[in-house]
Amino acid sequence: MKQLSLFREIIVDNFAGGGGASTGIELATGLSVDIAINHDPAAIAMHQVNHPDTEHYCESVWEVDPREVAKGRPIGLAWFSPDCKHFSKAKGGKPVEKSIRGLAWVAVRWAATVSPRVIILENVEEFQTWGPLTKDGRPDPDKKGYTFRSFVRALNKHGYKVEWRELKACDYGAPTIRKRLFLIARRDGRPIIWPEPTRRSKKHSGEIRKTQALADCLRDYGLVTRNAIHI
Repeated sequence: MKQLSLFREIIVDNFAGGGGASTGIELATGLSVDIAINHDPAAIAMHQVNHPDTEHYCESVWEVDPREVAKGRPIGLAWFSPDCKHFSKAKGGKPVEKSIRGLAWVAVRWAATVSPRVIILENVEEFQTWGPLTKDGRPDPDKKGYTFRSFVRALNKHGYKVEWRELKACDYGAPTIRKRLFLIARRDGRPIIWPEPTRRSKKHSGEIRKTQALADCLRDYGLVTRNAIHI
């Protein structure tokens, strides 16, 4: 395991999965992720293969104490990609689980306890509609976005400037039209700078660049991190 300086900012990947986001962060910043957290042993095993120098926690994000993870070190970036299926349109009209929809609140816990300089959260676009559920376990149509706005205010309360945007992967070189919401919160006084698209579809510009190699696609994805946090 790599030796970490007590004073170097570290990077934490919550909900780490197999390591895709960690790879994007590394390509964008030139720094490997220091800490990865996921409750799934299979996901952690895959992440260990892809990122052997990372310290891994195979636990629920709620059971990990941010202060114990940080060990007094400053955190430059805390990345969060909480389970999105209970927000996604693909879920349809089925009841959703309140506990899973509430996973994003762990970002506020990190903000309150160890004050990462930058927090980035990635989810489906419907995350903006996060609100209370009705008695039958379905999103209350009259309170769409109520919880999302409370989440943003909670980050503001801890000194963070917060912005969010929907970004299409195809506009940054990835061979998919998938759209995702990115929320960036930073408390260091620097501006949040969103990346300019690296390519546009024919619908938007009349031009289509040649298909990029996988590494270039991942690097474009990483621009969200690089331009936003200046690590």
